[in-house]
Amino acid sequence: VQLVESGGDLVQPGGSLRLSCAASGFTFRDYHMKWFRQAPGKEREWVATILSSTVTLYKESVKGRFTISRDNAKNMVYLQMTTLKPEDTAVYYCNAQDLRIGAEYWGQGTQVTISS
Repeated sequence: VQLVESGGDLVQPGGSLRLSCAASGFTFRDYHMKWFRQAPGKEREWVATILSSTVTLYKESVKGRFTISRDNAKNMVYLQMTTLKPEDTAVYYCNAQDLRIGAEYWGQGTQVTISS
């Protein structure tokens, strides 16, 4: 099983970035996919979820700015981030979960830094 994030970068406030997560080794379409983030000195926090049914859920502070999506044909999940703020600076992690079988997997993370 692998989850490999990419797309992290240093961008200015107000900018945009798209994170990608490539999944392999499990039946991707059956899993809920999530993005979490962890800022320096803080707990890891949930950011967004896209269910296997494609229903999406967002942390309040990113609603209207972030969009999570998935491509089941490519085993990919994305996080489109716009109007980025310094407080969005964090390592962003991809997470896969199948509650029916109790399976959960994490990626290694990708660094997003918002700074002028």
